[in-house]
Amino acid sequence: MKTITPTAKGAVRAPLRAEAVTTPKEPPLTVELPRPQRRRRVTRRDGPDPIDIHVGNRVKLRRKLLGLTQIELGAAIGHTFQQVQKYEKGTNRISASMLHRISQALHIPISFFFDDLSEASGAQVPTLPTDDFLTRPESIELLRHYYQMPPLMHRHVQQLVRAMAKGDRAE
Repeated sequence: MKTITPTAKGAVRAPLRAEAVTTPKEPPLTVELPRPQRRRRVTRRDGPDPIDIHVGNRVKLRRKLLGLTQIELGAAIGHTFQQVQKYEKGTNRISASMLHRISQALHIPISFFFDDLSEASGAQVPTLPTDDFLTRPESIELLRHYYQMPPLMHRHVQQLVRAMAKGDRAE
């Protein structure tokens, strides 16, 4: 049973007990943790992480190639189109479970979102030209129609486009 002693200001305090058990102390196990290479990013100050922007761009590219709207993708993953916009811009990070849902909705492996990232350093994102041909609406429309054709026609279309491109250079 503990004894409680009143203090001068009326508060109650339990008495302190000394530990009577003495055990030989072993030296503490030390583990060297790697030091952080850089300071932690703060989105408000630093803007979105380049990897988040890259993943968002890949979501947008695949969504457009499939001809889906942000509303349709949002419905497929259980979010609003505003949330899909934030994912595509890199403003909001995509969690692992959400990335899995998006990959299922877009019928691609998760690795697709990380293609073109440097293997050596996850922070190195390739700088794409501002006029990237895959992000143009006419390129996406052309690809969509190309893949709607029967596979036997693909080779003929490729030959036609190649011949047209060579003819343009000859002039």
